[in-house]
Amino acid sequence: MELLKQKIMTDGEVYEGNILKVDCFLNHQIDVPFLREIGKEVHRLFSDCEVNKILTIESSGIAIGSMVAQEFGCPLVFAKKNKTKNIAGDVYSTPVESFTHGTTYNVMISKRFLGKGDKVLIVDDFLAVGNALKGLITMVNESGAELVGCSAVIEKGYQHGGDKLREQGIRVESLAIIESMDHITGEIVFRN
Repeated sequence: MELLKQKIMTDGEVYEGNILKVDCFLNHQIDVPFLREIGKEVHRLFSDCEVNKILTIESSGIAIGSMVAQEFGCPLVFAKKNKTKNIAGDVYSTPVESFTHGTTYNVMISKRFLGKGDKVLIVDDFLAVGNALKGLITMVNESGAELVGCSAVIEKGYQHGGDKLREQGIRVESLAIIESMDHITGEIVFRN
């Protein structure tokens, strides 16, 4: 998605440790009109899959998931990183190691919101090593729902998480795939 690549080039910042900060438009301050275009593009890519449920993980995926769910006209479900009093009854749960935060969360989804008959599209802001997506895929499989695919706004191709999922036969559509970043020069190279 050329619009996204341009936005990354103009507004993104590269930091040491393979960190790409896009918090000015994607995951801290949210550029809603731009995110609407993201939602439209994800819908275009998966419009033939009869998606009836969007799944993401809190918190950065929620805004993106909302825009995608709006395009599909279906609910958004998000995996919570901590058990709260408002999650009642049985849950699907799996550990997910966060590359960004360097910690492991036990994410959960109420069994009320995911099950047989659901055709699930997983969305997230970043795809690096793929831990978040793998955890969400595990819960989709446990629920008996059908996974139609995964979509990331930005994939760090050099960390190979997306490649490994694709090798397993999972459809992964990332809107921008970064092949390399240099924190000294700020250079970002995209996969064509």
